[in-house]
Amino acid sequence: MYVVESKGGAIVCMLLALLFLGTWPAVLTLLERRGRLPQHTYLDYSITNLLAAVIIALTFGEIGKGTPTAPNFFTQLSQDNWPSVLFAMAGGVVLSVGNLSTQYSWALVGLSVTEVISSSLTVVIGTTMNYFLDDKINRADILFPGVGCFLIAVCLGSFVHASNAADNKEKLKSLSTEGTGFSTSKETLKNDVRESDVENGSSSAEKAKAGTAGFLIELENRRSIKVFGKSTIIGLAITFFAGICFSLFSPAFNLATNDQWHTLKEGVPHLSVYTAFFYFSVSCFVVGIVLNIIFLYHPVLNLPKSSLKAYLSDWNGRGWAFLAGFLCGFGNGLQFMGGEAAGYAAADAVQALPLVSTFWGILIFGEYRRSSRKTYILLVSMLFMFVVAVGVLMASSGHRK
Repeated sequence: MYVVESKGGAIVCMLLALLFLGTWPAVLTLLERRGRLPQHTYLDYSITNLLAAVIIALTFGEIGKGTPTAPNFFTQLSQDNWPSVLFAMAGGVVLSVGNLSTQYSWALVGLSVTEVISSSLTVVIGTTMNYFLDDKINRADILFPGVGCFLIAVCLGSFVHASNAADNKEKLKSLSTEGTGFSTSKETLKNDVRESDVENGSSSAEKAKAGTAGFLIELENRRSIKVFGKSTIIGLAITFFAGICFSLFSPAFNLATNDQWHTLKEGVPHLSVYTAFFYFSVSCFVVGIVLNIIFLYHPVLNLPKSSLKAYLSDWNGRGWAFLAGFLCGFGNGLQFMGGEAAGYAAADAVQALPLVSTFWGILIFGEYRRSSRKTYILLVSMLFMFVVAVGVLMASSGHRK
């Protein structure tokens, strides 16, 4: 079994996890904006997310010869370690519910703001729990100022969304008063629009420019989750709920691998990161599959009904959904590998993923284009506070004995 032992190796794992975990939300957002039903996308994503955990377990978990205190993956599957297994599976359940929630909040409040608020809540709540679970191996005088910076980032994220929503409202109002024929009414939004768009890579000179009112209306017609007329409160409520779910999965995984509550029988070794991650991903897979099959026939947010037959025949964007699952699976695995070495509180630095998501949101989706100066000031302030918070959090890294 391969074990990350050095602080430098742990930081490399965190940085790779940061890249992967910041990219997969952008891939799913891309598919939603192209009109693919989120239920179809999440079912595909769940398959490769589990496959990534299996690959990690069969490679890193089986490298070298196991010992009685550090057995390999297959050896642990037959041991009496069910208390720790249940902690790992509980972490997978809350992560799956959180990921499923963010898929809808991305549409309602935007990719950037969703990731900032949910990730910041993860750090504020989850990092504090992990600090005490890890027997305070991280430096509190550095760690908690970083947590405070994340909390400020949450507030700024809410202000960014409110300001950007007001900007979009003004754009739509000015468009309707100019007599261009656009309207935000439901009748107009049902009109067919051309297939060319920014996300499909079209170079048509006639398409609306990103950030304009015309672009917003084209996007509304094309996307699967309709957002015009939806309350801002609904989107923010879903985002905060997802953040609370995310704040619990890392402490649960910490308990699964280190048994701080002494639930294992004497002589039974702790779960390795790879075994715990396997059980974690299995429960994540089961919850994701069950809930999304239910949502096929009983959709939320006025989405159209679907069926298993329709899902199986929907190959539009399936490859991208599979890629998102791999990115998330390997990202979570790398985060846990780094956390086991340097402390799970420090590993929560990968919650800097909104820095990556915001980059993709601006580059691919045109978020915040042609917004007001107030929105830009708030956005820069939010990202700056986020960078400071992540740097401080990584600086608090300890070393697990």
